[in-house]
Amino acid sequence: MSLQAMSLHRSPLAHSPLATAPSRGSPSALQSMGLACGTALVAVNFTHPIETVKTRMQVGAFSFSTMMKEEGFAALWKGIQAAWLREASYTTVKLGGYGPIRDALGAKDKNAPFYLKFFAGSLSGSIGSVFGNPFDVMKTMMMSNSGKQTPLPALMGQMYKDQGIAGFYRGITANISRACVLNGTKMACYDLIKGKVSDKFGWSRKDVRCQFLSATGAGFFMTCTVSPFDNMRTRLMNQPTDAKIYNGMIDCAKKTLKQEGPAAFYKGFFPIWGRFAPQATLQLVIMDNFLNLMGFDTI
Repeated sequence: MSLQAMSLHRSPLAHSPLATAPSRGSPSALQSMGLACGTALVAVNFTHPIETVKTRMQVGAFSFSTMMKEEGFAALWKGIQAAWLREASYTTVKLGGYGPIRDALGAKDKNAPFYLKFFAGSLSGSIGSVFGNPFDVMKTMMMSNSGKQTPLPALMGQMYKDQGIAGFYRGITANISRACVLNGTKMACYDLIKGKVSDKFGWSRKDVRCQFLSATGAGFFMTCTVSPFDNMRTRLMNQPTDAKIYNGMIDCAKKTLKQEGPAAFYKGFFPIWGRFAPQATLQLVIMDNFLNLMGFDTI
């Protein structure tokens, strides 16, 4: 045996699985959404208190110390039952549907056009918001209630009695718009930043450092683009069950601008960022690690 042949024979790369192993495939749509559901139900328990504070700030005068004094620490988790149902519907589709839609558009490669990744995120987010809107309405009303908490079944019964099925879809236009901008920005920026970070630092896309930096950046850009839509959605959803203050998103935007000025659209910006940054990081990092654990390609 020649020296060259012996060298090749002894080389660890000759028998390394990394040298011959095929690239892992992407999960099916159902598999992706199942993993997204598990991801969302874990992450929401940690980010819900920030969401509660953000919602209180958007709907009126808010004092954290007064909230703690009058309602106690548990008030931070008001509406968590509705939040679980919302995550199991909305986030399951918006997060789990992104990969399959992106791949179907031929935008899986890190150098694929940004607008295709944005469109994939916008589409999955918009579809998810339709499924999650009823629970979003319930969650918003439960979080903004500073009095005695009404049980979720009772609140849903009251809503149906006062407004019928349509009551559960109040704010749907603003919610779809918000989800379109939010998920488009979140998933496209995460996907794009991940490629840049991977090239810059030489980290793989499944490296938690790469995931963390990419998710943090995506969270910031999400906040900048979605704050106006988030504020309008909160106002529309928080209307009393027996009254209608706004006639849709455009009317809400006009009245908000006239009564409070343009700054009102960014009311609660820092709590929104404080919620989006850890939420995006938790969701995306957990989702990527679930994908990796199951043997699939990461986002």
